[in-house]
Amino acid sequence: MRSGFLWFLPVSIIMVSLVFAAESDLSKRRVPEKKLKEIQKLESPFEASPENIAKGKALYQTKATCFTCHGKEGRGDGLAAPGLDPSPRNFTNAGFHAVRSDGELFYVIKNGIPGTAMMPMVGSVITEEEAWLVLLYERSLGQRK
Repeated sequence: MRSGFLWFLPVSIIMVSLVFAAESDLSKRRVPEKKLKEIQKLESPFEASPENIAKGKALYQTKATCFTCHGKEGRGDGLAAPGLDPSPRNFTNAGFHAVRSDGELFYVIKNGIPGTAMMPMVGSVITEEEAWLVLLYERSLGQRK
């Protein structure tokens, strides 16, 4: 009985480590330090109403193509995710939303993240207004229980 448990413990530790590895960089800022305070002050011009969140979801799952990497439910498990390093953000992680301002999320959607697959979306795929709506939807994913 004990020998059966001995293999289980290391395997469990490795599996838990892999699950959290993709989200281990929550504290890493994506906005240049010189712009951070200014960007953190930005707030969505849209209320987080059910209607606006639904508009954001529609954009996320179609025109904005977010689902390709982040997955239909925002878990970072889209069809393109397995080949990406770093892996796409899991928007259902409430811890991520707790350490990011709306301005920081908007900055990433607008400008992308150099050295990753996150490309600039505003101007090439969606408008600034649409980016704010997508952001509302992404925020809603982190509030689900």
